[in-house]
Amino acid sequence: MDIDQVRTFLAVAANGSFIEAASRLYITQSTVSARIQNLETYLHTRLFVRNRSGATLTSAGKRFMRHAKTLLLTMEQARHDVGLPGRYRASLTIGARIALWDAGFLPEWVGIMRTQLPDVSIRSEIGFEEDLMRRLIEGTMDIGLMYTPQHSPGLQVEYLFDETVILVGTNPNTSWPDENYVYVDWGPRFYAEHSNHFPELERPALLANIGWLAVQLVLKNGGSCFLPQRMAEPLVAKGKLFPIPNSPSFRLPTYAIYPTNMATGECQQALTLLRELATETIAH
Repeated sequence: MDIDQVRTFLAVAANGSFIEAASRLYITQSTVSARIQNLETYLHTRLFVRNRSGATLTSAGKRFMRHAKTLLLTMEQARHDVGLPGRYRASLTIGARIALWDAGFLPEWVGIMRTQLPDVSIRSEIGFEEDLMRRLIEGTMDIGLMYTPQHSPGLQVEYLFDETVILVGTNPNTSWPDENYVYVDWGPRFYAEHSNHFPELERPALLANIGWLAVQLVLKNGGSCFLPQRMAEPLVAKGKLFPIPNSPSFRLPTYAIYPTNMATGECQQALTLLRELATETIAH
């Protein structure tokens, strides 16, 4: 089994077609077929059911999917680490919810690390809790930051600070909830507090899984949404959004997740800098 076979498997699975996979990978259909056949021979099982409408995963293929993604990611990271210029002694992979990258918090952390750890390469990623936790468990990510972590053996969950989530909109004089209210999925805790505070609120017509998307919808079409105060403040300062009067605010705890027994000193140094920045954030 080689990485091209894995990459081809993922392309066929994503597109449901050997022909489309060949087009996306810029190879011939016969090459796609040969790679999949060799992979199936190696694994001693069929991965796809082929028919006129395309190709669908078998049960074995579905089970292999998760491993294939991990294999490809691990190989890409290995190539990145091995290919580091000589001036770098190590690399770190950090990932977080997009809201934590917004409004400067995590970009500031990366900037501090570049100053304090100039000989460490940093890979920055965006993800949801499920993906971030999977990567941490697999060991392909060093530090993850999120709102709703899971507890898993070998991983440490450390509280950092509370986000304050506030209600903002394009028109503070419009009665709330407005027709263009966008409910943002900030996780189970937010859902519970939101439901308790607004027990009679009907299911909103607009929902978004990240705050950035809700902001785009609201700015383009008008409306309102709950955002972390860090995200909202720059938009409020520019007069693009306004706090909704007499609206509640909610608490959204932020956590750092990392291996319990850290293998490298770089992770420990990075976490120390993160804690210091989090303390400054709370102070302000």
